Amino acid sequence: MTERTGRCLCGAVSFTLAAEPLAARICWCRDCQHLAGNGTLNILVPTEALNILGNLSEHTKTADSGNAVTRQFCTVCGTHLFGKSDTRPQFRVVRAGNLDNPSSIQPSTNIWADSAPVWACLDPAMERAGKAPAPPAPPPVAQ
Repeated sequence: MTERTGRCLCGAVSFTLAAEPLAARICWCRDCQHLAGNGTLNILVPTEALNILGNLSEHTKTADSGNAVTRQFCTVCGTHLFGKSDTRPQFRVVRAGNLDNPSSIQPSTNIWADSAPVWACLDPAMERAGKAPAPPAPPPVAQ
């Protein structure tokens, strides 16, 4: 396992990931497009594997999936860093562009691809989900 670190644009919020991502997906939902002006590479991690230092502000909205999604931002620079869903508290979403080494992540799937603009560059070698993806398998239980 590789420990990963990251931060917001101004550095007021930093974080450490102490587990491998459960999924790495490029999201084309309209909410992600509003936040980034494009699709965004999001990684899904176990909640307990994410350690955050710094203050966050939050905005909660009902997503197209029907879930209440809370997005978390740096209170100083406004960088969108994390997300969490009311239906899956065991997972956190981390915006991979905020990692110190975003190239350490390899996405596997384009999700909400039906919402992608016509100019979007979707890698045909990657899996494609028109809407919400299937939830990831739970992590193995340590024995």
